[in-house]
Formats: sequence, structure tokens, C-alpha cells
Amino acid sequence: MSRKIKDYVIIGFKGMAMGAADVVPGVSGGTIAFISGIYEELLGSISNVNLGLFKTLKKEGFKAAWKQLNGNFLLSLFLGIFISIISLAKAIKYLLENEPILLWSFFFGLVLASIIYIAKQISKWNFIAVIILILGAFLAYYITTLNPLVSENSSSLYILLAGAIAICAMILPGISGSFILVLLGAYKPVLDAVNDKDFKTILTFMVGAVVGLLSFSKVLKWLFANYKNYTLAVLTGFIIGSLNKIWPWKLTQSVFDKSSSSVVQFKDVSNLGSLSVYQNQLNDFENYKVALEKSISPFQYSEVNLGIDSQLIPAIMLAIAGFALILLMEKLAVQKK
Repeated sequence: MSRKIKDYVIIGFKGMAMGAADVVPGVSGGTIAFISGIYEELLGSISNVNLGLFKTLKKEGFKAAWKQLNGNFLLSLFLGIFISIISLAKAIKYLLENEPILLWSFFFGLVLASIIYIAKQISKWNFIAVIILILGAFLAYYITTLNPLVSENSSSLYILLAGAIAICAMILPGISGSFILVLLGAYKPVLDAVNDKDFKTILTFMVGAVVGLLSFSKVLKWLFANYKNYTLAVLTGFIIGSLNKIWPWKLTQSVFDKSSSSVVQFKDVSNLGSLSVYQNQLNDFENYKVALEKSISPFQYSEVNLGIDSQLIPAIMLAIAGFALILLMEKLAVQKK
């Protein structure tokens, strides 16, 4: 595929969008890759990392191996992801803590439009495709309702396994890798390893992530090559089910205490909503992470959050903006073809 510098800059921007999505727990970078039209190329490029690549490197040199790897594409994409995570992480964190409804509304509209975009690519609907879509939706929805593990495991084998599973979720549209880490009870050990510069744990996690990424990308590539319609159906289902996780109006039922590695349950949730509402009661906002939430209507939100504005109008406008952004991306992609 012949590309110009402009094309790689655009791929870099797509990587930045993926990185921004991965920072938000509940939004998958894989979803962004899919709706931006680079998902299958990403899977194919990652699956090129095999023994054949090293044989090419040995026999024909670096240039031939780089071309076989589709190195320019991967470099542009991962550079964009890295830049995004470094530059946007603080902004996303600020919005999550201070304007969660508006941020989730934008992503909700974006993901909602992506469902339509992906479903339109299913060339043939039949009974099996519908059943697979429904099962995918129920599975993703069920995952969003799970409580994280109370006890955390920091053994090397468990961290290796957690890295492999989390990275698989990260490239799978509809499922968030960071959310899977929380569910597995590996979020705090990995976070502590980064903060404490525990290179052994970081390396173990990265090895697991690389193994999981290389293995799972091959499986997905094979599924797209042999069962594309059914694969698209189950991915559409995953994204539909994941909408529960990014619904803007939430009632918090429990939080994860990073210091004690425990989940704090709230028995009386009538006056407890988003984390920003009761941070003063907890007296340590940085030490807590929302563990389990329940989706409620925007009209209930003010009632259970001590009269706090549900921001319904601006939320709807941002959801429409996110929806329109996907339609614009689809239109540009069609024009380019």
C-alpha cells in the first residue's frame, strides 16, 4: 500500500484518538480503530510479527522486514497513541472527575454511531448472526455489571496472565482493557509497579501483553478472513452491551479503595451518586476509584444527587456531536475510496 507523509499523519491522529479512548475506563481503543477504518490492517500488521519476519530480517535485511511488518503504519499509529496518553491523560482525568456527564455523553454518542457503522458492514444477516449479536451484547453487559475482585494478586504468573487478558480486551471493540484490569484485581499492583518503578512487575505485565496481543490478533485476523459477518455481528453485540458502562448518568454502588485493596460498598445509596458528590465524605478523592455503578435516568439523577444538575441539554448536544463525528468520518472514508 503506497502512502504519503500526509497519510501517516492522519494515521497518527487516529492513534491519538485510540489513546484518548484507552485512557477512559469503559471505552475501548479497539472501537476507535474500527470506526476509523484501520482495525483489520492493525490486526494484520500485528500478526505479521512471527518467525517468518525474523527469517526475512536475517536473509533480506531490515528494510524488507520493516516492509513486511508494515512498520511505517505501526510506528505512526503507536506514536499517536503514546503522544495522546502522555498529553491527554491529565485532561481526560480532569474531565472524568469534574465533568463526567459531559464526557460520557460525548463518548456515548460516538459509540452509538459506531454500532450503526459496524452493523452496516455486515453483508448478510441471518438467524445465526442475530443470535451471535444478542449473545455478544448480553456478555458485554454482564461484564459491565461485575464487581471487581476484593483481593488483589501480585504474583508474577497472575500479572502475566492479567497483561495478556487486558491487552486482548483493549483491541477488542466494546471492551475496555483498563476496566478488565480492575475486574481481575490487577489494577492496583500494576499501578503501584509504575509508581514505584518496579521494573520486574512492569516487564512481566508487558511480556503478558505482547504474548496476548500477538496471539489474539492472529485469532481475530483468522475470524475476519473466514467468518467476517459473524465476527462483525459479535463485535456489534459487544459494543451494544458496553453502552451500559458509558451511560452518562450513574448511581455509585461501590468504590475501590486503592490503599486497602478493598471494595467499599454503600448500603444507603439514596444520596450517593457520582464520585464527585461524595468525595468530601471520603476525604481522599485520589485514593478511591469507582468500582460499580448503576445506570439511572437523567431525571432520577438530580433526585439522588442532592439536587445536582443532570446537565441534560448540554449532554444531549455533546452526544449528538459524538454521533455526528462518526458520520463525518464515515463520509470522508467513502469519499477517499
